[in-house]
Amino acid sequence: MITGASSGFGEGAVRAFAGQGYRVWGTMRDSNGRNAAKKAALEAISPAVRVIEMDVASDASVADGFATILAEGPVDILINNAGIMYIGLTEAFSVAQAQEQMETNYFGAIRAMQAVLPGMRAAGKGLIINTSSLVGRITGPFFGTYAATKHALEGYSQALRYEVSPFNVDIAIVEPGPFGTGLLASGKPVAHADVAASYGDLAGVPAAMGAHFAQLLTSEGAPDPQWVVDAYVKLAEMPQGTRPTRTVVGITWGVDQINAQTQPLQDAILKEMQLGAVLGGVSP
Repeated sequence: MITGASSGFGEGAVRAFAGQGYRVWGTMRDSNGRNAAKKAALEAISPAVRVIEMDVASDASVADGFATILAEGPVDILINNAGIMYIGLTEAFSVAQAQEQMETNYFGAIRAMQAVLPGMRAAGKGLIINTSSLVGRITGPFFGTYAATKHALEGYSQALRYEVSPFNVDIAIVEPGPFGTGLLASGKPVAHADVAASYGDLAGVPAAMGAHFAQLLTSEGAPDPQWVVDAYVKLAEMPQGTRPTRTVVGITWGVDQINAQTQPLQDAILKEMQLGAVLGGVSP
């Protein structure tokens, strides 16, 4: 089951897993309206592909979507891919705008995880892949509200990995660098334009940076979004218990080095808390 299947990594993942012979559920917003053609194209791949309406930012929408999915059988693999990103002066985004991103990127992932985890634990198997970002581990200027959502997702995922490991359920985090997936297009202007204006010339930097990224990520030799899809498939096909906690894909900005240095310290918390005998999930 793959959220955010209308474009980017999600769309690619539906195609890739269907090609590997999986029964695939994809979700997207407005699947019978502006995204109807995308839904039809994905469902045309194979009878094993079905696309349904789901807004992960809505409790009711997630509940309705999973009622349909789980009525036809359990979910063995969940990929939380849906996301939105706003880039701009951090102070100039409103609380409501910060909440919008949290509802999709963080709470949306929790909603989906809580829908499948009871079945996975009962079955004694399962895999959840949460799509984070490099800025789930480091934070650059102008990414503040978005990075906060990914830091939150990372923290939740790390704790959950330890807790569900005794049920043979794996939680894995994929941390993509910049890719040309259309994520930039999901952004909104800052709500507090007066605050942005008070920054003077700095107010124009985020837009210029976004334009540069957009050009870079569509140029020849740009990182290929298929790399992230391939990482999803590789994780899915690894034996339970052998999957790394975090997988960096594409441009790394040093996050691969951060993970290599901090993951052993992070995992040592089980020993420090005297929980090593009852919990698992230490990264291989």
